[in-house]
Order: sequence, then structure tokens, then C-alpha cells
Amino acid sequence: MRPVLFRIGTFPVHSYGLMLALALLLGLWLAVRRGRKAGIPSDKMMDVSVYGIIVGILGARLLYVVFHWHEFSTDPLSIINPFGPGRFGIAGLILYGGLITGLVFTFFYFWKQGIPLWKGFDVLAPSVALGIFFVRIGCYLNGCCFGEPSHLPWSVVFPKSSPAGWVFPDTSIHPTQLYSALYGMAIFGSLLYFERFKRFDGFTFWLFIMLYSVARFLIDFLRYYEDNMVILRIGETPILFNQGISMLSFLVAAIMLLRLNRSQRIRAREAAETGL
Repeated sequence: MRPVLFRIGTFPVHSYGLMLALALLLGLWLAVRRGRKAGIPSDKMMDVSVYGIIVGILGARLLYVVFHWHEFSTDPLSIINPFGPGRFGIAGLILYGGLITGLVFTFFYFWKQGIPLWKGFDVLAPSVALGIFFVRIGCYLNGCCFGEPSHLPWSVVFPKSSPAGWVFPDTSIHPTQLYSALYGMAIFGSLLYFERFKRFDGFTFWLFIMLYSVARFLIDFLRYYEDNMVILRIGETPILFNQGISMLSFLVAAIMLLRLNRSQRIRAREAAETGL
């Protein structure tokens, strides 16, 4: 764990902030590059990416606040200054909140600008997966978003000064941040590979939603959450809020892939009949 990577004079460069910046910059570069190939103007992709990122961060922060209001009830200003007095930055985010609000904003932006909806979302999907990789590396260096106790050979003991070490002092835990980083990179590679077989717009985006939903659902069994994130218990197994969203997202993605594939087949058949 290394929450502060280095200092420029007295200014600390936080690992999470740096990884977040890398995720945003590389994701933006990739989105503009892919958008150009898809025939979407670079300025439009730049705008939707930048504003979507801002809206997504706000959504991720607000969802965290909803589930952790006890942390802010006595100091509401800490909602916008999460590192405390005399410091500024971004911490305490729930990724699903960012994804949902970012997607809603992007939907309305594409609609207003006359950009084909599914084509635009296909362009953006790999950037989001790549961003997950870098952000989760930042989580590991920061010691947040950690796992439950584990005796596996690769389990990690975090220092007591970190969020993970404070909850589980001197205890080996799952490095769920690294698991999440790995599935982010795996999804990124999968999207680029399977896109070669794409037959209709929307394929890459909904494949991303499906893959991310499965990965997040499984990893969350190993990750530590407060009790207020539990929405259901099946025997002794808790089902978390994020897992509920994952199940719903997977179902929606599967339905949309089937519908879009069916629509493509109908159009192809009609085109063939017209040609005859």
C-alpha cells in the first residue's frame, strides 16, 4: 500500500488520484480514437467523455453518501471535501453510481447531438473497462475497497493506517482490488477481441455490461462491505446492493443482445428479399 506515491515540494501526489487521472486520460484518448474510426466527430466524443466523467464521479460519490450518511451527518461539507480539513481530493465512491449516472447523461447527450446511440456506446465501452483497471490499482495502493479475511498464499496484510488495516488489523485479506483490476483488463481485452465478430451496433456495450455484471457479482462475495449494503440473505449468504444491480444489469444486457441480434437478422432478411 502506498497512498502517497511522491511529493512535489510539500504537495502530495496521491496514488488513487494519479490512477484515476490515468484512467481518465487514457480512456479519453481511446474513446476519441475509436470514435474517429466510427465516424463520430472527435469534439463530440471529447465532450461526452469529459462531461460524462464529471457526472459519473458525482453519481459515484452521491451513492456512497447515501449508504454512508452516518459518516457525514455531523459534517456535511465533508461530502465535497472527503479528505478532511486542509486537504482536497476524491474518495468514497461506489462505481455503480458512476456507471449509472454516466450512462444516463451519455444517453441524453447522444440523443441531443443526433449520434447513433448504440454506436456511440460501443465506442465508449472499452474505455470504461480500461478505466476500471487503473482505478482498482489505485484502490489497492490506497488500501480501500478491500476483501474479507483469507489464508490464500496471495492474501495481503495492510498497515493499520489504511482503511483495510483499520478494519482488519494484522489480518490477511483478499486483495479484491487486484482481482477487480484483473477483470477490468480481461474485459477490456475481451471487448476488443469479440468486436471483430460484431454484427450489430450495441454488441460491444451490452457485452461489457454482461461481463462486468458477472465479474462484479462474483468478486463481491470476497469483498468487505458494511451491513447496510446487504439487501437480502439466502441462508447465511448475504446478497449485497451491488450484487442486486449486477443481476439486474446482466438480465437487461442479455435481453438487449437477443433483441438487437433479432432486429439485425430481420433487417438482413428484408434486405435479401428486397434484393430478390
